[in-house]
Amino acid sequence: MNFEGLDPGLAEYAPAMHSALDPVLDAHLNPSLLQNVELDPEGVALEALPVQESVHIMEGVYSELHSVVAEVGVPVSVSHFDLHEEMLWVGSHGGHATSFFGPALERYSSFQVNGSDDIRQIQSLENGILFLTKNNLKYMARGGLIIFDYLLDESEDMHSLLLTDGSTLLVGGLQNHILEIDLNTVQETQKYAVETPGVTIMRQTNRFFFCGHTSGKVSLRDLRTFKVEHEFDAFSGSLSDFDVHGNLLAACGFSSRLTGLACDRFLKVYDLRMMRAITPLQVHVDPAFLRFIPTYTSRLAIISQSGQCQFCEPTGLANPADIFHVNPVGPLLMTFDVSASKQALAFGDSEGCVHLWTDSPEPSFNPYSRETEFALPCLVDSLPPLDWSQDLLPLSLIPVPLTTDTLLSDWPAANSAPAPRRAPPVDAEILRTMKKVGFIGYAPNPRTRLRNQIPYRLKESDSEFDSFSQVTESPIGREEEPHLHMVSKKYRKVTIKYSKLGLEDFDFKHYNKTLFAGLEPHIPNAYCNCMIQVLYFLEPVRCLIQNHLCQKEFCLACELGFLFHMLDLSRGDPCQGSNFLRAFRTIPEASALGLILADSDEASGKGNLARLIQRWNRFILTQLHQDMQELEVPQAYRGAGGSSFCSSGDSVIGQLFSCEMENCSLCRCGSETVRASSTLLFTLSYPEAGTSDKTGKNCDFAQVLKRSICLEQNTQAWCDNCEKYQPTIQTRNIRHLPEILVINCEVNSLKEADFWRMQAEVAFKMAIKKHGGEISKNKEFALADWKELGSPEGMLMCSSTEELKNVWLPFSIRMKMTKNKGLDVCNWTDGDEIQWGPARAEEEHGVYVYDLMATVVHILDSRTGGSLVAHIKVGETYHQRKEGVTHQQWYLFNDFLIEPIDKHEAVQFDMNWKVPAILYYIKRNLNSKYNLNIKNPIEASVLLAEASLARKQRKTHTTFIPLMLNEMPQVGDLVGLDAEFVTLNEVPKDQVLDTVYLFHMPRKRMISLRFLAWYFLDLKIQGETHDSIEDARTALQLYRKYLELSKNGTEPESFHKVLKGLYEKGRKMDWKVPEPEGQTSPKNAAVFSSVLAL
Repeated sequence: MNFEGLDPGLAEYAPAMHSALDPVLDAHLNPSLLQNVELDPEGVALEALPVQESVHIMEGVYSELHSVVAEVGVPVSVSHFDLHEEMLWVGSHGGHATSFFGPALERYSSFQVNGSDDIRQIQSLENGILFLTKNNLKYMARGGLIIFDYLLDESEDMHSLLLTDGSTLLVGGLQNHILEIDLNTVQETQKYAVETPGVTIMRQTNRFFFCGHTSGKVSLRDLRTFKVEHEFDAFSGSLSDFDVHGNLLAACGFSSRLTGLACDRFLKVYDLRMMRAITPLQVHVDPAFLRFIPTYTSRLAIISQSGQCQFCEPTGLANPADIFHVNPVGPLLMTFDVSASKQALAFGDSEGCVHLWTDSPEPSFNPYSRETEFALPCLVDSLPPLDWSQDLLPLSLIPVPLTTDTLLSDWPAANSAPAPRRAPPVDAEILRTMKKVGFIGYAPNPRTRLRNQIPYRLKESDSEFDSFSQVTESPIGREEEPHLHMVSKKYRKVTIKYSKLGLEDFDFKHYNKTLFAGLEPHIPNAYCNCMIQVLYFLEPVRCLIQNHLCQKEFCLACELGFLFHMLDLSRGDPCQGSNFLRAFRTIPEASALGLILADSDEASGKGNLARLIQRWNRFILTQLHQDMQELEVPQAYRGAGGSSFCSSGDSVIGQLFSCEMENCSLCRCGSETVRASSTLLFTLSYPEAGTSDKTGKNCDFAQVLKRSICLEQNTQAWCDNCEKYQPTIQTRNIRHLPEILVINCEVNSLKEADFWRMQAEVAFKMAIKKHGGEISKNKEFALADWKELGSPEGMLMCSSTEELKNVWLPFSIRMKMTKNKGLDVCNWTDGDEIQWGPARAEEEHGVYVYDLMATVVHILDSRTGGSLVAHIKVGETYHQRKEGVTHQQWYLFNDFLIEPIDKHEAVQFDMNWKVPAILYYIKRNLNSKYNLNIKNPIEASVLLAEASLARKQRKTHTTFIPLMLNEMPQVGDLVGLDAEFVTLNEVPKDQVLDTVYLFHMPRKRMISLRFLAWYFLDLKIQGETHDSIEDARTALQLYRKYLELSKNGTEPESFHKVLKGLYEKGRKMDWKVPEPEGQTSPKNAAVFSSVLAL
């Protein structure tokens, strides 16, 4: 609040009032407030007392509930309702802070904030309270402990603060600037200039910052730049208070009169939509404070310093009947605040008393307050007696006196001698190749163990994860024993360990011995790497994406096609999805769905990765479907029978993934509504816990899938016949099955996890029972046993009980469309094909067999925050292109870790650490139906075209001639390249020569291309803009100059003198190229002439 124009005696409040107080009551103090109050010698009342308990509160009408003494005789300077707990904070002119708990105003804490200045504003945060004084900002815990104390400049006179977000604070006062302070670093980050000095009140909405000035103006400022957008000249004298709600701004203040400043009884009201004043509101009190109290209407509470309070509408007329009176102990009211729940009002007066007015007998200060922590009572005198008759009595409860005798726990040195672990013997290869210099031996690393790692074996025992020992764990947990963790090594989160040489000495081949390419995980939002691999190994999707080409700058399908092209070319080395993820971050829908993670959230694993990847799965299919709809269908996608792969208005993605459905809504009046729709994926819907034993305890995956596809639910919906919302039964019938069946598992709670675990246990018992309980516990089988298990009577092909554990998911499912629009779903095994016939023959009768192609799994690991991996069944075409063999194999894809696995491992889910997230089923023999050739492959011919995304229609003004086919670089050719914004990851390191390193001395600064061109070539480049062609040509000339000066590298000493002269000239010129009218060429200088003479 602005105190200009108030009682002059209060403006110059003397610090002497903090001296010892006599127990003589002030003449203005109500004696009823001080019943049983003891005044301590320091003048602070130790007990806060309520008024008489006979006060009756009428519901909906504000009445006084309690009055307490904060500090006797010291005026209250500010009051504030805590935004997180049920507390009221009060600050005094003496720099003392007091808090009261609950509507009974029980004293919670009391402490000194500043010894000389008054507290001018209080702001509550989650972990503490901010106090603003004249030139000090103090952050203290609610109990009084100091969190930080930020001293401002002594010339500052601060009056207001505003919390713009959780960690940024604006502080303003009687100077011509406003400070922005970061609460995390406790540092000043910005200083905004203020055209009109004296910012004493600040408010914020989702459109503007509002600053109230002592000159009577209110300025509206931009939320980002803090520039003035609008300004209201409210009062000619000074501003007292203002508030903002919705589209209205109301202000009260003082007007200039001949005799000085006079309180203006007209409230200025402004419409923020049209940015103009509306009819002023005349009130019947002298307004000093005002607040909007929007409960049922946008009411305004106007308070005068004499204790009068009036409620009125900002756009109506004030009624004198709406005035009530606060009975202050002192002559003036000094503060006023409204709780967040609008149920309580707080007033502070000039004698140190606080008055609480509420509209209900049991008000709450906040809608959702957290529980307040109280000091624990001392339990020394309330300890229970010790019963010696109890055998389990802990001896630690017995107080032990200080003694000089030897205690029982004081073991002799012989029994407590340290026994360190023995160092492992040095490798024999190291001893053989070691060269000694003095007493120090040097030997090359034989690379038989991990770098800088020495394994210790605490005990010679095989852990349950020894079967996974062929894959070395991630560097993030190399120092920990594998048997201490539940998660298998190859499923743990892998990270790239950087060294002084960057990635050059990181052994990716250690994690991937195949020729398939992994993806690097250190890029932001790389959690989707597993799903990128799944889409890549879907042959129709891969060909479709690589055939896609458009003119959009950030097209997700184009970038995904380029990434697929990199995965095709790689021979086992990992690739980066930087460009794809950059395009992904530019899509507004991705940000709206919460798919873009901050670096801190991704590193700490705060997000639920299972939900995140399932939302990403739905998003990418929808986005690719929309991108493909904008282009004509590629001719490569024509069916074997000559029919088009997709209909008009649809996309190829829609034909592959879309499932056409009929949604039927049946009202209880008999009215039925049918609506056609389609979906790209399905979400599993699990049976309720209270269903029958058949569905709750023994339920096939096919039954749950059918229940999820043909979903039936009861809900409220609009009925046109009844003309109102009625309970309806909504069912979903399938009209056409997709080519690729995508399923989100939705295992997001313990309920779904327990369901998977229970079904896996039931399936395991049934499999054991089917084989008579004689399945071997190892993988050694006689030939007759294999034939028996593979026979139609066996119906199951398995080799050990371990392969049957935690398995509920089938490898194949069979779907059939019935004549009455129904759907039959059942699990399918290889034995069923012998019994029912080939799947291709049954497709003619509407029967389809889907094979499991991929599973995406959420790995739960508390050490690393978890990760996402994928099991993918890689087809024959991929093996033929990469490895020259024709077979199918399941692989584990864990970022850049790729390893072949057994097919049973892809469907085994230990719900303690391995949770299914996404399933992909494809129709059998899907790839044989379509021509999957790449129509637009990325070849060297792309370098021959003259194209520009910046100017798509450019036909003239070309500054270069495109290359011809016979001009393509050959082996041994020198190619100049401006690599300022290009990453040369695919180029071998020994083929890259950087001019920065050619002309560089150790432990010296790098020299720019512009200075090198001026010094050695007498060229002035990069004058106005950076021309890539000019830079590339200059780099090539500099390399030839390097060969000339160093005699092709045969005279390093003479070239060292050249570099020395270069650095001397650079220091004299301050590494700046002179202007054209300035110094002449460096060749005329003495330093360079001496160099040329060498």
